[in-house]
Amino acid sequence: MPLSLQEQYDKVYKYCYFKVKNQHQAEDITQETFLRFFNNNRYVSRGKPLAYLYTIARNLCIDSYRKKETHQIPTQLPDPTTATQASETSIALKASLKTLPPETQEILLLRYANDLSIGEIASFTGLSRFAIRRKINSALSKLKTTMREEDFT
Repeated sequence: MPLSLQEQYDKVYKYCYFKVKNQHQAEDITQETFLRFFNNNRYVSRGKPLAYLYTIARNLCIDSYRKKETHQIPTQLPDPTTATQASETSIALKASLKTLPPETQEILLLRYANDLSIGEIASFTGLSRFAIRRKINSALSKLKTTMREEDFT
């Protein structure tokens, strides 16, 4: 299956935004991810390019977090127009998602927001396909229970 990098750009951006919670920083990290991906020409033509692309993005997000932690950069204020447009259901869903472990949140993001297959997620995370399926099913069950308790069913 050939890797369409143009299709992956938005997905990598979503992934980075999920990690850093800052639009400009996510854009910078996404650009840097693709620059590093293309600079390593040997790996692009062999191996698992999608897993490599997400590994670069993950490492850059971690580096960004470490840099932010040491420099104490002030956090960006939330956009008031975005906050007013959010519905009660999406707010409840976001709150429910935050109760899940970060690794599970990441898996759900890759599966549902970035439309990656379970096999692609498994190769990226290093977990087995069975473990990925189990984590997704468990997380969805927890989310359904939480949403029922909040009367959003």
